Amino acid sequence: MKEKFKTLFVVKSSLISLYLALTIPIPFISIDKLKIFSIFIFFFGLYLIINITSDYLEICNNRISYNAGFIPNILGRKNWVISWKDINSIKSLPTSQGSKVYYFNTNKGDNFLIPQRLENLERFLLIVSNNTGFKTSEMSYLSPLWTYKLLTILSGLMIIGEFFAFLN
Repeated sequence: MKEKFKTLFVVKSSLISLYLALTIPIPFISIDKLKIFSIFIFFFGLYLIINITSDYLEICNNRISYNAGFIPNILGRKNWVISWKDINSIKSLPTSQGSKVYYFNTNKGDNFLIPQRLENLERFLLIVSNNTGFKTSEMSYLSPLWTYKLLTILSGLMIIGEFFAFLN
């Protein structure tokens, strides 16, 4: 049985709305010679941000795999596959912002970052705990979800403000 865990919608929407808020004005304020180019770059950037936020984890009975899109692979975020039996520990490291990131440590000494911005994170952690025997109760979202919601709201307000500014 395979289960897929995608990036949280609230994370995707906050990053996409921030991108839109910051870049929508560019095609409107660019000089005539660059309008078509700036529109092309705008849509190319939108494609990039959507692709970058479309990673997911896939879990089955004997392994776990992380799949990033084409663009994240180019930028260095590589796909990985680990057999459950190869995971010998889950280690945590503090971030500079005061939270923790977690890694699967394998028998070969490799470390794989555990995504913490997943839909249905509790279900994912339960599956990890059941398949590895390691405690995952301390693991949670990397950032509080309200921060993404606030970023989405602020970005939406920026877009609305830009719309009204161009009407006048």
